[in-house]
Amino acid sequence: MASVELILLQRVDKLGQMGELVRVKPGFARNYLLPQKKAIRANKDNLAKFEQQRAQLEAQNLKRRDEALRVAERVGGLSVVIVRQAGESGSLYGSVSSRDIAEASTAAGLTINRTQVVLDHPIKTLGLSGVRVVLHPEVAISITVNVARSLEEAAKQARGERVTTVESREEETLGTEDLLDQQPELPD
Repeated sequence: MASVELILLQRVDKLGQMGELVRVKPGFARNYLLPQKKAIRANKDNLAKFEQQRAQLEAQNLKRRDEALRVAERVGGLSVVIVRQAGESGSLYGSVSSRDIAEASTAAGLTINRTQVVLDHPIKTLGLSGVRVVLHPEVAISITVNVARSLEEAAKQARGERVTTVESREEETLGTEDLLDQQPELPD
């Protein structure tokens, strides 16, 4: 299959830096890089136009990166709480999506959109999870997502207590005490 040659307008993970000529598959170019304005097609006119605007584009990129670094310093170590329904074992009835994390982060003071949240795997259990948020192609921060059934449970998890195992142990001990109480007395 033929590849398409593009000029990157910003850094793209696992592809290249701003200003590099890269060869990618047509679908990747057509569906992602070109519509997101992360690259332009590499032809004589665009190469000349890019070289004229290169200094201006690099200055804009540095300015956006510096702003992202300031935001990263200000909100470093952010923790958000998401309340969800879950079963006895701690597994959620569904999962926490990048949209949920973006909305919780915005409520906590960090305005981001769902495309900036990078979930390596879906969050499907109660507990604390580390999630990466990309503020700029060169700046990423890590936030802690606390998924709990209630705000009280979230506070316990934040202190380091394991909520699901504690509750199951309490239920087990209650169950054995009930069995002892229900045992018939043996005649002498």
